[in-house]
Amino acid sequence: MIKRVLLGLFGIFVILTVVSSVLPDQVHIERQVTIKAAPAIIFPFVNNPKNTEKWSPWLERDRSAQLTYTGPDEGMGAKLAWRSDNREVGIGNLEITESKPNELVRLALAFEGQGNATSYYKLKPTSGGTQLIWGFDTKLGWNPVMRYMGLMFEKWVGSDYERGLANLKKVVESG
Repeated sequence: MIKRVLLGLFGIFVILTVVSSVLPDQVHIERQVTIKAAPAIIFPFVNNPKNTEKWSPWLERDRSAQLTYTGPDEGMGAKLAWRSDNREVGIGNLEITESKPNELVRLALAFEGQGNATSYYKLKPTSGGTQLIWGFDTKLGWNPVMRYMGLMFEKWVGSDYERGLANLKKVVESG
């Protein structure tokens, strides 16, 4: 009886592992919003890590998170490290790796115990203001658990990005 249960559990493990090998090994998420403001007005909010305190969807979950800024205040090399006891915020850091004024900001992200990712903000002028696109990319590797978790990133990260963009729109448009 115990042998059958162990064989059954092993079989389930093998099936789950095989299925995970065909799941996507990377995640790409994008959200966008149109903000009634010129790119030059919005750009400082995404090019300066200190300004994210005004609209970050994660910092609104934990206003007491410890934030440490290093490097220049804005642009390439600007860094933010955070530490929170709230599991939804966690521990990590970001660094701006590319900055094209009023067009693009690219970031490297590292999450303690959860891996690395990249993120970006693209600003595109429109007749109604600026289209701001916030993107996220990460590679999941061969870890079967991460590949299953990758199926949830769209919901987890996507909803946070939507909330963050709504916050930023409100901050910018309210002056």
